[in-house]
Amino acid sequence: MNPTKRHEIYTRLRAANPEPTTELHYTSPFELLVAVVLSAQSTDVGVNKATARLFPVANTPQKIVDLGLEGVREHIKTIGLFNGKAKNVIALSEILLRDHGGEVPRDRDALEALPGVGRKTANVVLNTAFGEHTIAVDTHIFRVANRTGLAKGKTVRQVEDRLIKFTAAEFARDAHHWLILHGRYICKARKPDCPRCSIIDLCEFKRKTLPAAPLD
Repeated sequence: MNPTKRHEIYTRLRAANPEPTTELHYTSPFELLVAVVLSAQSTDVGVNKATARLFPVANTPQKIVDLGLEGVREHIKTIGLFNGKAKNVIALSEILLRDHGGEVPRDRDALEALPGVGRKTANVVLNTAFGEHTIAVDTHIFRVANRTGLAKGKTVRQVEDRLIKFTAAEFARDAHHWLILHGRYICKARKPDCPRCSIIDLCEFKRKTLPAAPLD
């Protein structure tokens, strides 16, 4: 795909949604971090229901530790893999208290050193909480990037690197949100809603099997 096409795709997505953001509910970098950790293999809707119970009780590392494993587990038991996620939330809270003064670090290596935090989660936090020009490639973005031709790749990292390379600076802050929302509501996996697509004339979609996106 040529640069002119890419620029026009982002221009149209920005026109339709000038101030995109995550659909996870949060009020602080720590709440966002916890919500993203909980969102692995779970829907944002389901995570928001769980955090609506958890955050009024415990929304800081110290309060999470004080609540304890059983307490965290009880508040998030409606989402998948809640046992492992509860352990990770407790463990990352302990590390934040011990090594970072209870604050979420604005550093990729430090974030990825936290239990339950992979590259994708770190990218979400860096972008959404701190405004960094990162793109967290989930299954939706992986699909949209390959299907449209915006940034083709066989692996999540290939797609991420190409999106970073090919996305103009003026779009870099919000590209993550535009692409994930486009994939979630328009360019859906089983049946893309092409009649409602604002970039259909720019899309290079060919109906064939796409490589599977590895999970974070």
